[in-house]
Amino acid sequence: MAIKKDTLDQLLSGRDPKEVFSKDGLFDELKKALAERVLNAEMDDHLESEAAAGKANHRNGYSKKTVLTETSKIDIRVPRDREGSFDPKLIARYQRRFPGFDEKIVSMYARGMTVREIQGHLLELYGLEVSPDLISTVTDAVLETVAEWQNRPLEAMYPLVFFDALRVKIRDEGLVRNKAVYVALGVTPDGTKDILGLWIETSEGAKFWLRVMNELKNRGVGDILIAVVDGLKGFPEAINAVFPQTTVQTCIVHLIRNSMEFASYKDRKAIAGALKTIYRAPTAEAAREALEAFDGGHWGKKYPSIAQGWRRNWEQVIPFFAFPIAMRRIIYTTNAIESLNAKLRRAVRTRGHFPTDDAAMKLLYLVLRQVAGEWKMAPREWCEAKNQFAIMFDDRFVAA
Repeated sequence: MAIKKDTLDQLLSGRDPKEVFSKDGLFDELKKALAERVLNAEMDDHLESEAAAGKANHRNGYSKKTVLTETSKIDIRVPRDREGSFDPKLIARYQRRFPGFDEKIVSMYARGMTVREIQGHLLELYGLEVSPDLISTVTDAVLETVAEWQNRPLEAMYPLVFFDALRVKIRDEGLVRNKAVYVALGVTPDGTKDILGLWIETSEGAKFWLRVMNELKNRGVGDILIAVVDGLKGFPEAINAVFPQTTVQTCIVHLIRNSMEFASYKDRKAIAGALKTIYRAPTAEAAREALEAFDGGHWGKKYPSIAQGWRRNWEQVIPFFAFPIAMRRIIYTTNAIESLNAKLRRAVRTRGHFPTDDAAMKLLYLVLRQVAGEWKMAPREWCEAKNQFAIMFDDRFVAA
């Protein structure tokens, strides 16, 4: 709704334009006036409801209340009733922060800012003096949402689930330790992406992975057609112990990335081109021949560890070559996963280390939520891949 020009002229009359946007300027006055107008309207509605119910209730003056907005502190007059039954919806009885203030803090926290940095940012930009305890209280409220999210029901079947890990420094018993954070990203039958969960563990192992798989099953997952992993020890066995029909596939992107770690920067582009002959081979036999050719060629002799890495994971690479081209593209064209990992790692680098597991979980969840909000639709390759899934897995896919 457009504000009339005459109204704006009246509001700006006699004011210094530079002070309109400053602290305690016109914007803050408008927030105060609008808040009080809404609160009085709520009181009128409350008294009408009381009267309709046969209760004799009346206004009983006002009480003052200081609330934090996104840009300043404002003092507002909150109407009271004689019975004390009025509970405002705009700013509840014990609420000291204006709607939108908490979201602003959470947004800054999700971008990797520490509690002290948020405090300094609010003071520098808006002149707001906010205690670190208040900021921690606001961000800690996210943990309740994390717990609900981590225990929510899941789909009965996922055609694809990508499991990935990154290392995070977390203070534990007075020492800063490297802990692994694991993310499970599922692709639903309609091609949309769903982050299934987030787990923090000091060390990976078969028991841990078995616990994760059982957790997914208890939350409603009955079948995973293809699980894509990054070569973690004991993971394939743990997956098949809970989902015996699942095809476990080593992530091609991770294999390529690990291969690059053994090569000098100037050689990486050429090596990446040479590795394409392996993972783009039409059959497993042709891929094996391409791997042997790579190992016996110039790059294989210069960097023998690359071929060794592929051979170590070969049993989990082989299933890839049984898939049609459309399914292969979905498996190794993992732009969404790579984008997700990049944003998680950026947030982790910004923070350095975390004081507790909860602090790490809180930030990583907020980053995941932010990324998931950008996923609007299935990738364009999914339509063709979906048909291939339906043919290849028959009733297991149809059952969804």
